[in-house]
Amino acid sequence: MKMAAPTASKAASLGCNNKPAFPELDFRSGARVEELNKLIQEFTKHDQREYDDQRALEIHTAKDFIFSMLGMVQKLDQKLPVANEYLLLSGGVREGVVDLDLDELNVYARGTDYDMDFTLLVPALKLHDRNQPVTLDMRHSALCHSWLSLRLFDEGTISKWKDCCTIVDHINGATNYFFSPTKVADWFYDSISIVLSEIQKKPQRGMPKVEKVEKNGTIISIILGVGSSRMLYDIVPVVSFKGWPAVAQSWLMENHFWDGKITEEEVISGFYLVPACSYKGKKDNEWRLSFARSEVQLKKCISSSLMQAYQACKAIIIKLLSRPKAISPYHLRSTMLWACDRLPANYLAQEDYAAHFLLGLIDDLQHCLVNKMCPNYFIPQCNMLEHLSEETVMLHARKLSSVRSDPAEHLRTAIEHVKAANRLTLELQRRGSTTTIPSPQSDGGDPNQPDDRLAKKLQQLVTENPGKSISVFINPDDVTRPHFRIDDKFF
Repeated sequence: MKMAAPTASKAASLGCNNKPAFPELDFRSGARVEELNKLIQEFTKHDQREYDDQRALEIHTAKDFIFSMLGMVQKLDQKLPVANEYLLLSGGVREGVVDLDLDELNVYARGTDYDMDFTLLVPALKLHDRNQPVTLDMRHSALCHSWLSLRLFDEGTISKWKDCCTIVDHINGATNYFFSPTKVADWFYDSISIVLSEIQKKPQRGMPKVEKVEKNGTIISIILGVGSSRMLYDIVPVVSFKGWPAVAQSWLMENHFWDGKITEEEVISGFYLVPACSYKGKKDNEWRLSFARSEVQLKKCISSSLMQAYQACKAIIIKLLSRPKAISPYHLRSTMLWACDRLPANYLAQEDYAAHFLLGLIDDLQHCLVNKMCPNYFIPQCNMLEHLSEETVMLHARKLSSVRSDPAEHLRTAIEHVKAANRLTLELQRRGSTTTIPSPQSDGGDPNQPDDRLAKKLQQLVTENPGKSISVFINPDDVTRPHFRIDDKFF
């Protein structure tokens, strides 16, 4: 017996081929997905500020001051490489742009303490002459960590840096110098303090005001006042390598979301050792592997809607999970990268799916906590939550559960926080709007000086290249002419 197909009117009455009349809801919280999308868009609007020419010039002036200062540090005792290559990242260490421990950092708040924040990785040593996988001495360390013997370097390097090393004497009479992250950080802070003291004895017109210099663990945090802006620079002494570490070779064999979008050569162009140790490691000897340069490349392949969801989620967890500091924004970044590998690219490219991505990131992070398992994206066998107690992970998991139960309210709170920070910044700008700050190299005369053109160019670079790798090559004998490289493009 044949059944007749339903008529159009009957199909309509059954709801066939029609979207449901009710709004799309989040099953767990009951929140309207459309409302969550709008809240994420509002957060993004307030969080991503556009810079006018004056602010761009202030950014350039602060950057110029920091690089000039580092040139003077190099001249003090010739420890730093003469031709150095820095990695400048938008966002401070507290924003999770680098995998560093946050429990030793003083709390700085945007709006209250600073208006813009940056992280600057400064190589104390470079090992750039090898075209093979780099094998590190991990016999004494947890995964993702390593000691660094100066035997990899020449005698001149050993002579310059041995006062920043721990010494191990072997039975056969040989002496091994291990590069010490804590001693390097102490030397770096002392050297920066000496240079800043000398600079401030001879102030120049338009020179930024050094409002704060603090050593936070192995990081040196400098807040500069430039015109109506306050810039936070978290300066991190690192060891820079070209190539790829042998411990991460297996990661290259897997399929990844960036395959076919960027080349493998771009992803594995280099890595760092940053001054951080594992939970049970020796602080004086142990460094942590960092793939910050690779992460800059991977961000090119992440959709704008996922990045918006990530930024909003990060703002929520920074406030919520700040005590105890067991979870950092870097853990959230890792879960996002894993999600990119797990989910189809066309799904993640949906422009109106930011709410789904936000809820998914919260779910993923909560899953990591409940299972006490958050694999490092580049070295999956390294569990970044392994050292946490059951009590700590469950405390944070319960906090995230409260977010998941009412994501709209937590988004509104994040929006109010960023709006309050912006109001503080605008108030400071109004108080300082009667004066303009030229660059230290400017005589303040001709309005068409190169600094104006550079400010406009810098404004364009900042707005068009958020989070990208900005390398700077400096000749200490002529710090007025830095050469910029954004990824592989020179300026």
